[in-house]
Amino acid sequence: MANANGGIIGKYNVPVDNGQDEIITTFNSSGTLTTGALTTSVAWLVIAGGGGAGSTVSGGGGAGGYKENVPTNFSVSASTNYSITVGAGGAGSAAGNSSSMNGSNSVFSTVTATGGGYGSGFQGGGAAGGSGGGVGGRNGYANTLGGGAASPSGQGNAGGGRGGGGANALGGGGGGGGAYAAGGHSRETDGTNYKEGGHGGAGKASSITGSSITRAGGGGGGGDLSTSSGGNGGSGGGGTGGGSGGDDTAGTANTGSGGGGCRSTDAVGSAGGSGVVIVKEPAVSNIENTSGMWTMNAVYAAVLGDNWT
Repeated sequence: MANANGGIIGKYNVPVDNGQDEIITTFNSSGTLTTGALTTSVAWLVIAGGGGAGSTVSGGGGAGGYKENVPTNFSVSASTNYSITVGAGGAGSAAGNSSSMNGSNSVFSTVTATGGGYGSGFQGGGAAGGSGGGVGGRNGYANTLGGGAASPSGQGNAGGGRGGGGANALGGGGGGGGAYAAGGHSRETDGTNYKEGGHGGAGKASSITGSSITRAGGGGGGGDLSTSSGGNGGSGGGGTGGGSGGDDTAGTANTGSGGGGCRSTDAVGSAGGSGVVIVKEPAVSNIENTSGMWTMNAVYAAVLGDNWT
């Protein structure tokens, strides 16, 4: 059967989809994203490095800033290179507090997640960050104060402060803030002293890769004296605070979680975990007409089935 323009209507006159499949790229270290030829928007998850913890009864490090954009409505250009920065975790310290203990920022395009604040060493206040760090032990702050703030807001939560007791009395470190919840304050053991380290704040779950994964937990605060327990790390990779149960531990790599604070008999707090950047490019359909007649062919196929030629 001939059509009006002289072509032959047959099984080969069908549409061809030259689109692209969904693409999910995870950056565990800095690099470059090259978008697909048909990509014009993406979803992303950007988590900064978590904060480290200081020395001698220290607070837990705050989680790195957590920023997510789902569904895919963030505009990008097709076939274009985008620089990706994955923030390092902050260092654990054996001396005074310093900026090197803060987590580093993670960056994708115009999106910046702020590094987590450090958990302070002995008697200091936690640093502000994506999530704030916990207060140091034996501090002179009023009850529930001394934890670092979440700054800028919207990326995490504050670190824990002093749970109670008199100024400069025995007291554990506060827990670092997590992406989902604030860090816990130091905990009471005998009615007067709050020697137990505060628990790290919970991390936040994302399903950008298809499975729900929790990241960016706060580090637990260190316990005061060897008989006191450290705080638990926040869900999603927060490091455990040192205490009667054992040494402090680092935040899990590529989760942006805070490091655990150390107990009074240890000199060094633990480092924060490095961040992560995940970009999801959606599947795109790009149907082409290879013969100029596929719309008409669909009609004939419906009538004639597999026997049409």
